[in-house]
This record gives sequence, C-alpha cells and structure tokens, in this order.
Amino acid sequence: MSGPLAHAGRVLLRLAGPRQLPGIVRALRQTRTSPATVIRIAALCQPHSPGLIDERGTLTFADLDDAGARLAAGLADRHGVQAGGTVAIMCRNHRGFVIGSLAAGWLGADLVYLNTEFSARQIAQAIANPRPDLVIADAEFLPRFAGTPVPVVVGWPEPDIPDHSTVDDLVLAHDRLPPVGRVRAGTITILSSGTTGEPKGAPRKPNTRSLLGPLVTLLGRCRLTPGEPILIAPPLFHGLGLVVWTLAGILRSPVVLRRGFDPLALLSDVDCHRAAMVAAVPVMLQRVLALPDEARARHRHDSLRTVLSGGAPLRPELAERLLAAFGDVLFNGYGSTETGIAAVATPADLRAAPGTVGRPTLGVPVRVLDADRRPAPIGQTGEIFVGGPLVFSGYSGGGSKETAHGLMNSGDLGHFDAHGRLFVDGRADDMIVSGGENVYPQEVEDILARHPRVADAAVIGVDDTEFGQRLVAYLVPRGQRPEPAELAAYVKDNLARYKVPRDFVFLDALPRNATGKLLRRQLPGEGERL
Repeated sequence: MSGPLAHAGRVLLRLAGPRQLPGIVRALRQTRTSPATVIRIAALCQPHSPGLIDERGTLTFADLDDAGARLAAGLADRHGVQAGGTVAIMCRNHRGFVIGSLAAGWLGADLVYLNTEFSARQIAQAIANPRPDLVIADAEFLPRFAGTPVPVVVGWPEPDIPDHSTVDDLVLAHDRLPPVGRVRAGTITILSSGTTGEPKGAPRKPNTRSLLGPLVTLLGRCRLTPGEPILIAPPLFHGLGLVVWTLAGILRSPVVLRRGFDPLALLSDVDCHRAAMVAAVPVMLQRVLALPDEARARHRHDSLRTVLSGGAPLRPELAERLLAAFGDVLFNGYGSTETGIAAVATPADLRAAPGTVGRPTLGVPVRVLDADRRPAPIGQTGEIFVGGPLVFSGYSGGGSKETAHGLMNSGDLGHFDAHGRLFVDGRADDMIVSGGENVYPQEVEDILARHPRVADAAVIGVDDTEFGQRLVAYLVPRGQRPEPAELAAYVKDNLARYKVPRDFVFLDALPRNATGKLLRRQLPGEGERL
C-alpha cells in the first residue's frame, strides 16, 4: 500500500505504538484534549527532544511540560484561576504563548487568543464577555491594558515592568500542579480577523475526532516525518499557526519561533535548524522572494520539503515564482476561523492550476452552491459551503453563519474544476456590480499582480452615477511606476472590458493585518482616473 493515506497511517502507528500507549492514556486522563495534552504525550515519550526554539534558546518537551504545570500552579495560587475559568493570551510567537496555553490546559480553563494588533478598544470589547480571570501579555502591550480590571501576567518581559508578575517568575516560584483526576476540557476561542467588521470569537472544544481529518491530510499530502523541525512564521493566535503548532506537537517536532517576521531571518533559521517545514502567509513568502538573489543564496534550504501557505489568498503568479525558486515544496491551505482547514493543494495541483486551493481535506465535505442553494455546475462560481467536525457552533456573543444541507457558508465565492480542484474567486462581500456585470476583485488583482512592474494589488468598487460601481485599483509598484493607461490595456488584454479599473492609486504598501489579509476598509481615496 502506498500514497498519502498510507504514509499518514505509518506515521500515526509509529507515534501511537504499543510502547507509547500507556503514556498517551495517562496524558489524556490528566489534561483531556488540549494543547497541554499534546505536549504532555511528547514529554512522556521523548522528554529530552527539543520542543521549542525561540530567541531565548531551546526548551525540550520535558521543559515545556514542566513549565506549563508550574505556571498552572502559579496561576491558581496567585490569581485564583481554576477549572472553568478563562485565560486570555496576547503574545507574539515565543515560549510565553506556548507555556501559557499549556497552563490553561493543566487547569481545565478556557483559552481566548487575542490578536496582537488589537487596539485598547478592541481588547476591551474582546474581554468584556466573558471576562477572563487573567491575561498573559507581552510587556510591549501593557499600555493597551491600562484601566482594564483584569490582572495581567507578562509573557515576554522587558526591563522596568513594576507591579506585574511574569511567566518566568511564576514558573520559578512554584512546583508542578499535581494531577487531579480527570481535568475539565476547556474551550479555545480564536477571534476572527475583523477584516469585514468587528472581530468575533469562535470557540471550540478540541477533540481527537475533529483533528483527525486535517492531521491525516497534512501528514499524507505534505509527507511530514516525526521529529523534523517546523518553522511557524504566522502568529500562533491565528488558526494556521495554531494548527501547525498542534501538528508539530503530535509529530514531536520542535517548533522554531520568532517574535517578529524578517525574510532573511526565516531563511537563516531554515538553514541553521534544518527545518523540514515552513508555515507562512503569502505576504511573508512574497517578501522572501523580494530578497536579492545573493542574499537568498547565502542560506541553504535543501532540508525544506514543505512550505505551507495559508491565511490569505495565494496569487497564481506568486505560486509560480515560489515553485521556480524552491522546487516542488509549496502547498496551499484553505480554511477559516469558523470552518477550520477545508482544502489543501499539493505542488502538483499548483503546477497544473496555480490559483487552486486544492482538494477537500479528509472527512470535510465542501460544496459550491448557487443562489438557490443547489450545487453549482463545474466551473460556475457560487458560494462555498464547508462541513466536518471542525465547523464551529456559533460566535461567543451569539449568532452564527448560514447553513445549508448541513454545511456552513464560508462567505467565499468559488468554483470546482473538472479535476475536483477548488478555486476561491473572492469574498462574497467584496463582489462588485459594475454596469450590471458581476466582477470578482481577486480575478482583477491576480492579473494586475502578473504585470512586471506591480508588486501588490487590491481592487475595490466605489459608487458611480453611470455604472452603479466602478473599479478602483490600488497598486504597489515594483521599480518604476507604470502608467495607468498601460495597466488598463494589460487588464483589457486578459479580461473582459467591464473588469478594467477606471482609477489607479499608487501606494508604498497595502494595508494588511498580521496574517496578511487585505484591510480593504483602510484603503485611501481616489487616484488617477482614466
């Protein structure tokens, strides 16, 4: 037997062999299904293997497990956190985020992950209901919590932070929290990106069944092997970062983390730690390719077998350039905060159809439905609906998303091709109606991004007395700025006339959030009219 499923099966049997089983059962009894469980199992099976590498050095799985249990004791002793309580975390990618997550699992507390880009107002809104017992936040974010009635423990310390205990202090001052029978399984809440409105909390209670399909899909399609280092560039508070961290823990692979993204540092870390996998959002990969050839050539990447892109659309031209630069290592993941991982494209998929997000993950039904919620024909754009065990049950503050035939509306428009590959054509909210014709901005953006003098592109619709809406393109030039007439002709040569933007605005950079999603509402006013 061969193929992706066979590979995944062999890996899972190796990880859960007879000698491992007692430790796995013991860990599940102590911490249920939580981040703490994954690290607890790794610590019982391979205590001295590296589990995390950040700017402060290396921690083994035993170190992580011990620190999580000690911090849990400290949070219970100093701050009264207990089973059923809530711990919020606002940290960059480093050991403080990880150890804080483990401590919540040891206590049976719920976890809420806060976006590090949130303003003080957004933080206040996010922690208003339910109000957490405690926040673990990096020292740089303390000003945003001024006046907040919730105690703050510092996850990444800086000099001169009076009146605040730190994760390090609590770990050093306490013994391990002793196991207390069967701990309550807490929920994990990820907040939506807020690109189309206020961020909303999407809580889930982790369980083995819900993780199995995505796990087997990633293991099989990406050909991952236990123990090999995995570099996580996107924020851990985001779904992509969190899934890959969980995957690394299950594989007993060390995660390589940095608090901030730097393209040259990413290549250096791949070389230094012999990383087999990198998870990144497209804008990060774009910045890696923007490095001078000589800078990229200074660092080896022969250990790299998987580059998993996700969190935002991967433009076809970027996929083609990445495949040319790094070989057949590129995979494209598709999903959302509300649905989890829905599809994964392999290098073969991306070479055959660079714009695809691939085929659905194991056990996850994906359908493209028309306005009457009937299956759309092959090649016809409709709304993407996703099912499976990772679909959430509703937002923290109430409300949910539309469902049809037992599947949830992703909010995305897309289509399937004749080979069963899924394509995302854009957000339903972003669709532009110009002169009575539907225009999907992503299609126009992808064409503009192929122009040799365009580094990045965004397209929106604005009110127009003649056409109802007209298209405005926001562009980041590559080198000398192109002329609007040249760009309009380029689009017209590749798309229908009504898809040609009438205004062009040139910017130094497009507004994007921490995961690379375009913030369309923050785009400035009009530019040059044709």
